[in-house]
Amino acid sequence: MKVILMQDVKALGKKGEIVDVNDGYARNFILPKKLGLEANSKNLNDLKLQKQNKEKIAQENLEAAKDLAAKLEAGKIELSIKTGEGGRAFGSVSSKEIAQAVQEQMGYEIDKKKIQLKEAVKSLGVHRVPIKLHPQVTAELTVHVGEA
Repeated sequence: MKVILMQDVKALGKKGEIVDVNDGYARNFILPKKLGLEANSKNLNDLKLQKQNKEKIAQENLEAAKDLAAKLEAGKIELSIKTGEGGRAFGSVSSKEIAQAVQEQMGYEIDKKKIQLKEAVKSLGVHRVPIKLHPQVTAELTVHVGEA
């Protein structure tokens, strides 16, 4: 019997796969526990429509991420830190502060966890900060750090 898996089943397959199993296994285990559905024409058509919908949503998310990346790369944000004699900085600029500055100055809400700083910015000047917006899209944000 052919079955469409609704959940991952160990040693059988992943969610959304069509697998061939013994009739007894399907009737007594997979179907009663709602782990899968019988692969008839209606269920196969529903699976096909669900996959198309997921692909469409994934494509829309990718396009939105590319659009946001272009806007972030075109702009820049200004931050300031306290400095002492000789331009030596007190403190640093963290990803949280960069995320807040993007929200205030550019109007885009970015999660601080998406900002990929190897370490906090501790010097004055212009810095390029990578922001991972999507698994396939990374934007480079220009951050200008000046004296307070």
